[in-house]
Amino acid sequence: MSSIAPFAWPVRVYWEDTDAGGVVYHASYLRFMERARSEWLRARGVDQSALREATGLAFMVRSMQLDFLRPALLDDELAVTVAVKEWRSASILFSQAIGRADGAELVRAQVRVACVDLNRKRPAPIPADLIPGLAP
Repeated sequence: MSSIAPFAWPVRVYWEDTDAGGVVYHASYLRFMERARSEWLRARGVDQSALREATGLAFMVRSMQLDFLRPALLDDELAVTVAVKEWRSASILFSQAIGRADGAELVRAQVRVACVDLNRKRPAPIPADLIPGLAP
């Protein structure tokens, strides 16, 4: 769908990200992916706080599908990628992956985020000019 190259955000694994064995706890991967999506928006000029203040809109995770392929470990240097797979009027489907610096793919994910009117708590159209070149 997107002509924009996949975006990558670096992450280092710290103690707080791991279980007692030094292996990344599964929920930590969700935080890594959330940060990467937020940085993807920021890199495209979208200030989520300003969007919320000006329009009452925010993005919320609607669904996720994750495949855990290999574990990440304490002190690993990771890259979290973000690519747009599908853009609908009120949601975006992202393809995300987490890999180590040595090229090993650790996690694959499909994440659908919905644009939500926070006052009504209902889906809302994504502003067409939010990210030029990506609207449906």
